Amino acid sequence: MNPFGDPRKLMKQVQQMQERLQQEIAAISVDATSGGGMVKVQMDGLKALRTVTIDPEVVSKDDVAMLQDLIVAAVNEAARKVDEAVQEKTSSMAGGLPKIPGLF
Repeated sequence: MNPFGDPRKLMKQVQQMQERLQQEIAAISVDATSGGGMVKVQMDGLKALRTVTIDPEVVSKDDVAMLQDLIVAAVNEAARKVDEAVQEKTSSMAGGLPKIPGLF
């Protein structure tokens, strides 16, 4: 007898959890800033950049490089936050599955 029950039922459960996880990841929204809030970005769970807000005080034709650096820093921070949120979701979802040696 299989100690994990009906393999078809288990696969269906795994597939449902995977679909739910994908939906939850897509629904993630994170905000990040740089330059003390001068540049703000919003990113979804699929790492698509949704918004960029730049304080007009940081816009200077004489220092474009600084503005570029602030944007890169904010986007990288948002991506890190998405990774962290996805890891949390994945860990919590895996806790609902039966323990299968070598799988988790």
